[in-house]
Amino acid sequence: MKIVVSNSIIQLFCTIVSLLLSGGLLLSCNSGPKGTLLQVAKSTTELAVNPVNMEKMAPRFGWELVAGENGARQTAYQLVVSHSASDEEASVVWDSGKVSSDQSQLIPYEGGSLINGERYFWKVKVWNEEGIASDWSELAFFEMAPYELEKEAQWIGAITRAESGLPAGRNYHEPDMRREENKEKWQKVKPLAKQSIQLRKDFKTEKAIEKATVYISGLGHYELTLNGKKVGKSEFAPLWSDYDKTVYYNTYDVTEQLENGNNAIGVLLGNGMYNVSGDRYAKFLISFGPPTLFFHMKVTYADGQEQVISSDDSWKWSASPITFNCVFGGEDYDANLEQEGWNKPGFDEEGWMSVVLQEAPKGQLRPQQAAPVLIQKQYDIKATTEPEANTYVLDMGQNLAGFPSIKVKGKKGQQVKLVVGEHIKENGLVGQGRTGGPHYYEYTLKGDGEESWQPRFSFYGYQYIQVENVNLPGQEQQEGRPTITAIKSNFIYNDAHEKGTFESSNEIFNQTHWLINNAIKSNMQSVFTDCPHREKLGWLEETHLNGPGLFFNYDLTQLVPKVMQDMADAQRENGLVPNIAPEYVVFGGDFTDSPEWGVAAVVLPWMYYDYYGDSSLIREYYPMMKKYIDYLGTTAENHIVSHGLGDWYDYGEHAAGYSKNSPIALSATSHYYFGVKLLKKAALMLQRGEDYRQYSRLEEAVKEAFNKEFFDPETNQYGTGSQFSNAVPLFLDMVEAAKREAVLENLVKDIKAQGYRLTTGDVGNRYLYQTLARNGLNEVMYEMQNHYDTPGYGFQIQFGLTTLTEQWDPRKGNSWNHFMMGQIEEWFYRDLAGIQSDPDQPGFKHFFLKPQMVGDMTFVKATYESIYGTIGSEWKKKEGSVQFLFDIPANTSATVVLPMAKTAQVFINGSKAEHTNTVTKSEHPSHPAYTLGSGRYSIEVKI
Repeated sequence: MKIVVSNSIIQLFCTIVSLLLSGGLLLSCNSGPKGTLLQVAKSTTELAVNPVNMEKMAPRFGWELVAGENGARQTAYQLVVSHSASDEEASVVWDSGKVSSDQSQLIPYEGGSLINGERYFWKVKVWNEEGIASDWSELAFFEMAPYELEKEAQWIGAITRAESGLPAGRNYHEPDMRREENKEKWQKVKPLAKQSIQLRKDFKTEKAIEKATVYISGLGHYELTLNGKKVGKSEFAPLWSDYDKTVYYNTYDVTEQLENGNNAIGVLLGNGMYNVSGDRYAKFLISFGPPTLFFHMKVTYADGQEQVISSDDSWKWSASPITFNCVFGGEDYDANLEQEGWNKPGFDEEGWMSVVLQEAPKGQLRPQQAAPVLIQKQYDIKATTEPEANTYVLDMGQNLAGFPSIKVKGKKGQQVKLVVGEHIKENGLVGQGRTGGPHYYEYTLKGDGEESWQPRFSFYGYQYIQVENVNLPGQEQQEGRPTITAIKSNFIYNDAHEKGTFESSNEIFNQTHWLINNAIKSNMQSVFTDCPHREKLGWLEETHLNGPGLFFNYDLTQLVPKVMQDMADAQRENGLVPNIAPEYVVFGGDFTDSPEWGVAAVVLPWMYYDYYGDSSLIREYYPMMKKYIDYLGTTAENHIVSHGLGDWYDYGEHAAGYSKNSPIALSATSHYYFGVKLLKKAALMLQRGEDYRQYSRLEEAVKEAFNKEFFDPETNQYGTGSQFSNAVPLFLDMVEAAKREAVLENLVKDIKAQGYRLTTGDVGNRYLYQTLARNGLNEVMYEMQNHYDTPGYGFQIQFGLTTLTEQWDPRKGNSWNHFMMGQIEEWFYRDLAGIQSDPDQPGFKHFFLKPQMVGDMTFVKATYESIYGTIGSEWKKKEGSVQFLFDIPANTSATVVLPMAKTAQVFINGSKAEHTNTVTKSEHPSHPAYTLGSGRYSIEVKI
C-alpha cells in the first residue's frame, strides 16, 4: 500500500513540533520549496470560531497562520464565501480573488446581501513572501441571526405580570426593604409569580431531517431538554441583562437530538436576576415579571419543507420540584414532586394546565454572542470537621462561585440541607454574616436508591459546606440518617477561554497570579461581578482598572461587547453611566455616580482596540462615550469634578471605603480628563472634526484647571502628596514636563517613607504600579510586592486564602472573593515578561517585547494567545549570561528591547545579532534593540 502525504502536511507537522521544543532548539524542515510552511491554522468570523446569531450584514474574517521558518509573512490572500459546504461554484456568494495584502484579521465581507437565518461557509488560502500559495483552509462557517424573531413566537408562562402582584421599580435595596410599606408590597406577591415551573410540548416529525435549530429565551433562566436530554451545557442561561432594554436568546443546533416520529420539548424555568423577589437573603428586590418562555424551533427536512414549533397557548405547564429558587437566597428541591417522563414523548398531561400568554419583556430580543456560563471545575472534600455534635463542615479546598452537587441515599421525605460559605466562625460553623444570608440548598429525598441533585438557578461564593445529621463518605455510618455517597463543589464561570500563562522564580508572584485568577473566574459570570455572594453586581471600575490583566488572561472578544451593551442600556437620559451595569438597583449618590466607574464606558473600547485591533466598539458606542463626557462636564465647576467615591478602599489605619488619603475631587477630575482625552482621540479616528476641536480645547482646559487646583509648585506635590495624588497625573501625562522628575521623586519618597508599602486602593493601584513600571522603577515595584506583610498579596497567600479578597487585610474585610485589587497582573505580563502592544499597530500585528529583570528573580515565562497566534516571552539567568526565548506569531513582527547595556554581546539563534536573518537592528538610546520577524528566537546575552 502506498501512502501519500502532502508536503504542506509534513511542514505543518514540523511547525507544531518546533513550537513544542524548548531551550531554543530549532527543527529544520526544508523538504519543500522555501515558504511552503505558511498554512492557515484557525479561522474566525467576528473574532469567533464558527459563530451563530451573526447580526452584522458584513461580517469580518480572520485567520491565524503557522510556519516552519522564521520571518514568514503573508503577502496575499483569497477568500471564498459559499452558501453550501460543497465546492459547487454556483453556491459561491463572494470570491475576493487574489488580494495583495498582509492583512489576516478583520477583513470585511464584500459580497451580496446575506440571508437572515442562513448558514454560510468560507475558506481562505494565502501566499507567502516568496509568492507560494498555501493549501485552502478547512471550511469554517457562520450563521446569520433570524430576522424579527420576536414575531415568530409568544411569551408564555403560568401567570401574567398584571395578575402577579409584583411591584415595579429599582429602589428596593436594603434600606428600602426595611420600610413597612415596601415589605407589604412584596408580601402581596402571589406565590405563583416566583415559583419555578416546567413547560412541555409534544410534536411529531415524519421525514428525514436536514437541520433543526432552536431559538430560546427563558427568563430569568431556563433548562431546555429534548426527549428528556439536556440541550447545551450552559448554567444560568441566558446571560443577565437589563430586561427593559435587552433580552438575550440562545441558539442550538438540535438536529441530532430529534427522533423520527414523536418528540417532546421540556423547559424548566427559574427566577434569576429577572425576578428577585426574596423570602431569604436578597441584596435587593426587583422584578421584570414572573418566569416566562420564548421558544422557536425551525425544522428543515431533506425535501426542503419546513416545520415550525413555537411557544403559544397550546403548551402546558405545572409546578416543578424546585419549591424555592432565588439567585441570592439559594434553592430547595423536593424529589417527591418529580413527574417521571414529563419531558419525554407520550407523557400523560392530566393535571397540567394551559399556559397563559404573557406580556413580552420590554427589552429588544438579541442573540447572545458572548460565551455561556459553564461548570468548569469540580472539587472533592479536602477535610471534614465536626464543630458541634452531628454537624459537619466540609472544606472543599477552593473558594469559588458555584454550588454543590450530591449523590444521596435515604428514606422518602428525609432532607439534606447544605449551608455554604467562604469563612468559618470562631465556633467552627460556616459563617454568612459578611456575605449575605441565609443562603442554603435543601433536597428532599424520594427514597428511590441513589439520588443525584444539584441546584439549577442559584449560586454563591463559598469554600465550605455545612451539613447536619447525615452520613458522609469516609465517616462512621449511623442508622436513620440519609447517606451522602458523593459530594462535589462546582466552580462556574464564563467560558471566555484562558489566553495567558505566567510563571516565575518568585513564588509570591506565582501564587498571586493564581489567587487573582481564581477571583476573576469567580466573578466572570454574565457580567464582571464584584463578588459572587453578597451583591453579584457589575461594578464597572474593575473592567478598566483591571482591564489589561483581564485581556491578557482571557478571550474577551465576545464578553466585552456584551459589557458595553450593558453600559449603553444603563445610560441615563442625561448621559450618566451609573456605577453598575446592568443597573438592577438604584443606590443613589456616589454609589450611582462616580467618574472612576462611569469612565469605563470610554476606556474599555480603547483597551479592546489595543488588544484586538478592532475599532468597532469605539465606532458603535461613540455617542454613548460623548454623552457621558458631556454629562460629567455639567457636574464640573471651572472644569473641576468633585463627586464620587475617589480611590475606593485606599489603605491606611482608617476604615476602608471612601478615599481618605487623597482628595476625591482630584480623583474625579483626573478621570474626567482621562475620558476627555480618549474621546478626543476617538473623534480623530472617526474624522469628526468639530468634536475633535471641541474636546482638544476641553482637554487643555481641564488639565490647566487640574494643575491650578491640585499642584503645589513649592513642594512639587499634587493634592495631599499621597501615592495616588502624585501617580495618577504622572500616568495621565498631566504634569508639566519640567516638573515630572520632581513629582516622580516625591512619589518614590513616599513609598520609601511607608516602608515600601502602598497606600492606594481599588482605583489607585493601577496608576501607582504602572507609573513606576513606565518610568523605569521596577525595582521599587518589586520591593513593594515581594513580601508577606499587609498591604500586599503575600499576606493573603500566607493567610491561606485561595482567592483575592476585598481588603488587603482579609481579617477586616467582608468578601474574600474580589478581584478589584488584582492590577498587578498587568505588571506580570506587560513588564516582567515585557509583552506590550504597539499603539500604531494595535491588536499585536506588531508589538514590543521589553522584559524586565528585577530583584533576585532568576526567570520569568509568559505566553499570550493573540488573535494572530501565541506570543511567548521568557528570560532566564544563567552563569555568565542571560537567555531569552521569544515566540512571534506568523505574519507579525516584534521589536525586542533587551534590559542590558547597549554594548552587550548579543547572539540570536547561535549567531551574532548582526549576522542573523529576519533581524533588523532598531534604535534605542540605552539598550540593545532589534525588530524580529515571526518565528522562535533564542537570544543569549553575555554578562
